[in-house]
Amino acid sequence: MPTAETLAAHVFYEDRGTGPALLLVHGHPFDHTMWQPQIDRFSRTHRVIAPDLRGYGDSPLGAMTESTDLGEFAEDLVELLDQLRIEDCVLAGLSMGGQIAMELYRRHPERVRGLVLADTFPAAETEDGKKARNAMADRLLREGMRGYADEVLDRMVAPYNTHAAPHVHRMMCATDPVAAAAALRGRAERPDYRETLAAATVPALVVVGRDDTYTPVADAEEMHALLPDSTLVVVERAAHLPNLERTEEFDAALAAFLRSLVRTN
Repeated sequence: MPTAETLAAHVFYEDRGTGPALLLVHGHPFDHTMWQPQIDRFSRTHRVIAPDLRGYGDSPLGAMTESTDLGEFAEDLVELLDQLRIEDCVLAGLSMGGQIAMELYRRHPERVRGLVLADTFPAAETEDGKKARNAMADRLLREGMRGYADEVLDRMVAPYNTHAAPHVHRMMCATDPVAAAAALRGRAERPDYRETLAAATVPALVVVGRDDTYTPVADAEEMHALLPDSTLVVVERAAHLPNLERTEEFDAALAAFLRSLVRTN
């Protein structure tokens, strides 16, 4: 897999296909292979860039840190685009990846031609949420990833989607708990992205699994209402990872969105 060196981290990424750039940002605690079905399909029509965020997959965390904020992840991605000589892209993120996408757009709107926000939400963390994320970070450092992975698997992937569960469980178990804990602490301090979405000037696609309990349909509806030019797709019989649970439906929504961008440019 190619690797790009940024100022603070070595970012490993998959770079496949030619055409307009599509940057896929994975969630927590996964890696770029979360997007494998989309890499395989959309690299036929696009240049698909799928990185491992710092501390995930094959990207090392770098200097020891207790917290990695979303801005650091976003700047890593911008530097990756710079090194690949990509001026702008369609930016897609799921869960934490969606919040990183919002942060990147907030900082560098000129680098984004379209936004895809899947199973994510824009609000800042509540005080109770901050406590919960920091407590989970402490737990991962004490116990590692396996117990957490076992505990949340049925929320990540709906129990009836057994085909997707083994891959998701492997990704979670393989994640470095130090990196996962740092991301949790940084994510707890994220800003509120609702003003950013309300001021967005690019088309957006909002996708959510009907049975997602982490980011329920109501969160997706709120984002859809905030974004001036957006489409909302609710994927039936899917939880937090509809791109793996119901790949055909997710890909159909993404393909339609990408086609719409061609028509409007």
